[in-house]
Amino acid sequence: MDLFNTAPQETINLLPHDGTVNYYGPLMPSAKAVAYLQELLTNIDWQNDQAIIFGKRIITKRKVAWYGDANYNYTYSNTTKQALPWTAALLELKSLAEARTGETFNSCLLNLYHDGNEGMAWHSDGEKDLKKNGAIASLSFGAERKFAFKHKETKETISRILENGSLLVMKDQTQTHWLHRLPPTKLVTKARVNLTFRTIVEGQ
Repeated sequence: MDLFNTAPQETINLLPHDGTVNYYGPLMPSAKAVAYLQELLTNIDWQNDQAIIFGKRIITKRKVAWYGDANYNYTYSNTTKQALPWTAALLELKSLAEARTGETFNSCLLNLYHDGNEGMAWHSDGEKDLKKNGAIASLSFGAERKFAFKHKETKETISRILENGSLLVMKDQTQTHWLHRLPPTKLVTKARVNLTFRTIVEGQ
């Protein structure tokens, strides 16, 4: 019995134009997703994220980690991270995301939100280190949270609740034309771990 049903699937594009966002829903039974959550909380080298804004270093409550095929550098918010070697669990989840989407990834930025008070402001993932118009596969574990998109010109918004163990993929022109965010909420009291599998192109 294949608990993961890893055959590539076609899904509806959540965006009306100027990009592609596919939501695959949960990829595994709830108990398996909970087990992965505990594994990630325990065995990932979590660090408080940092950003340099107007010359001032900001330390976030949200924690992050950066893993990859090699010791890739990844620069965003004026700070640079160097990738750690994959853990066994991350390699399993990378293979799962690749099998379901037909894409390939060489790195992963992980986010740990301790509760609904922690989120992410509007932004797009357009860093020069990333493959241009490449896919970013987002796996979510733990608390269900709303994930929102806003078109940079028209300002139209679209949102989706991301379930425990679910996969969402952003690709094509999405980062060029759309912002996305994880809005804070007082209604969520449990932790959420988000894995964003990416492709780094060195010397791009």
